[in-house]
Amino acid sequence: MSPRAIISYDDTPGDHDALMLGRILADAGAELTLAYVRHCTHGDCSQEALEEQEAETLLQRGADWFSGLRVDARVIVSPSTPEGLRRLAEQEEADIVVFGSDYRTAPGHVVPQHSTQAMLEGGTTAIAIAPSGYHDEWSPRIRRIGVLAIPGDDETIATARSLADSFGATLTRDEHQVDLLIVGSRMEAPTGRVMISAQAQNEIENSTCPVLVVPSGVSIDFPAVLAHAA
Repeated sequence: MSPRAIISYDDTPGDHDALMLGRILADAGAELTLAYVRHCTHGDCSQEALEEQEAETLLQRGADWFSGLRVDARVIVSPSTPEGLRRLAEQEEADIVVFGSDYRTAPGHVVPQHSTQAMLEGGTTAIAIAPSGYHDEWSPRIRRIGVLAIPGDDETIATARSLADSFGATLTRDEHQVDLLIVGSRMEAPTGRVMISAQAQNEIENSTCPVLVVPSGVSIDFPAVLAHAA
C-alpha cells in the first residue's frame, strides 16, 4: 500500500514550499491530500457558506499546482490546526503530515512552525518539513539522503532505505550536504509516537534540506516507482 501524506495548506509562501515537498513525496509513490483547517463556524448561515466556499477555492488553487497529479482536498473545522490535522490523519490513516517552515525562516533553512512543533511532541504521524523558499527551486532532486537515528533504530533506517531505492539515492550518516534528512524519534518515545531529542531539534534547525521525522518503531514503505529514471 502506498503511504498517504497530508499537506497542511492555507496558501502562504511556506505552504507553497510544502506543496513542492509533497510533490517530491508523490514522486516516491505517496498519495496526497491537501488540507485546510478552518478555525471557526458562524451562526449566520450565509457567512458560513461563504467561508466554506473560500476554503474550497483556496484548496483548489493548491491542487491545481500539481498539474494533473491526483490530489484529494479536505476542509477541516477545528479550533486548533494540529488537532484538526491529527483528526484527519486518523480518519485517513495517513502516514505523514507535510508542513512548510515558520514564516520568519531565512531562505534555505528549516524552522518548525507552531503547529509543526506541536505535532513533533507526541504526534502519531511522521512529520515532513520543507525549507523556506523550497518552491523556488527548479525541480529539486533527491540524490543523497542523510539519516539521524539512535543505534538499533531499524525502522528509521528502513524508511530511509525505502526512499533511497525509490529515488535512486545514496544513504549517508553525514547529516550535511544531503537533499533529504530522515530523523528518528528518541529512545524513550512510545511506539508510534514522534518525540525528538535536543540534538535532533538542533539538526533540524541547522538543516538546509527537507526533513522527515519518523515515529518510534514505525517504518514507512515507499514503493519502488523509479521516479529517478524519469
